Parts: sequence; C-alpha cells; structure tokens
Amino acid sequence: IGSISKVFTSTLLANFAVDGKIKLNENINDYLKIPFNNDTKISFINLANHTSGLSPLPSNLDLAKVNPENPYKEYKKPDLENYLTESIELTENLIGKYLYSNLGAGLIGYTLSEIENLSYERLFNTFIFSKYNMLNSTFNQNELNEVLVKGLDAQGNEVPNWELSVLASAGGILSNVEDLAKYVIAQFDTSNKELELTRQKTFELNENMDIGLGWHIIKSKSNNQWYWHNGGTGGYSS
Repeated sequence: IGSISKVFTSTLLANFAVDGKIKLNENINDYLKIPFNNDTKISFINLANHTSGLSPLPSNLDLAKVNPENPYKEYKKPDLENYLTESIELTENLIGKYLYSNLGAGLIGYTLSEIENLSYERLFNTFIFSKYNMLNSTFNQNELNEVLVKGLDAQGNEVPNWELSVLASAGGILSNVEDLAKYVIAQFDTSNKELELTRQKTFELNENMDIGLGWHIIKSKSNNQWYWHNGGTGGYSS
C-alpha cells in the first residue's frame, strides 16, 4: 500500500500519545540514545505533518546508485543512525512549511520502535493490526507467498516488491481491501481516541487542504471534509 502506511504510522504515534508514552510536541531526540548532528531537534508532530524542514530522503541514500527495482533494500538501521549523527540538517526556510518526507515518516517509526524495543513487525502487530483485526496486513512479504498480487510495470511486466528496510514505516505495509475497509470503518467509532487524534488538524497547507497526523484533509465547498492518502511503490499504486 506504499505511503498509505504513513496513516498507520501516525495511528501508532497517536496511540503512544493517548497512552501518555510521548507528547506530540516533544522532540524525538529525547527518546533516542544517539546525538544528532549539530544538535538538530525535531518534534513528532512536525514529522507527522511534514513541516520539519527535513528533506524527502536522507542524504546518504543516493537513489542514482541503488537498484531501481528495490531502491531502499540496503538502507539499514546503521545507515539511518549514521545519517542522524553525521549529516542530518534541516532546511531553515522550510521549517514550519510543508515538504512531504518519506524520511520523516521513517523517523517516526524508527523512534517508536526504539521506545518499545520492538521490530516494526511486532510493533504494528501489537498496537495496530491485531487491534483492528487486520489479519492480512504485514511488513513481511514472505508471509504472503502465493496470495501476494504481483506488482506490474507500465508494460505489464512483473517487478519485485520493494523492501523499505529501516524506512518501512513510510511505505512498507502490505495489505488488502478487506483489512483497509476495517480500518476505514473504525474511523467512524467516536469513542476511538487515537483515530480521532489522527484526524485533528495540525497544519493548514492552503485553502483547500489541512494536515492532521498522516491524513491529508481535503476541504470541500459543501463543508464536508475528506481524509485522504495515497501510495505508490514499484509495481503498485494505492
């Protein structure tokens, strides 16, 4: 489902906030053991609404030098930690402005994983997939084998599934329509505090769109709000 994964990562973030494990306006630095380059500080909320000033991808991931059929596969936890300690920098004139960042969503997942000391698979299974009865959702494509629909390129040829490694929380979830429908239906449960929190406006992008946590909120002339996200990886769009 590509970047629709970001909505689930933000739901996980909201879960931690509702449970008092973190506060959205706190810096991720407070929860990580590694020092950031130039003592750069970034808050959870700025990562979740893409206003941190971070670039879309870390500077030590050069897409021109990787396998285009699986560009994130070899970008591991040590690479991300090296980026944070040696090279991370924010673009000053973009802090507080919208710049969509896979890196930012990846950092949310990385930080929450460090807080709980769990892998992405166990983290999301524990707090998201089991909670919403999403029995067909996973980060591990090997679990799916013959039921996995193969991705196709523009010419209709099968292509490999991307493996997003340490940035998987930005786009690495595999799911199906049934599971996504369960999650959508849960949005209408007014007693669900974590989902309510993800839909609260945190930033106004323009007169047509606000940002919640992960969700993009489209404002219509009828005053109805549409909560939206899409996704794309090699061979797939969602």
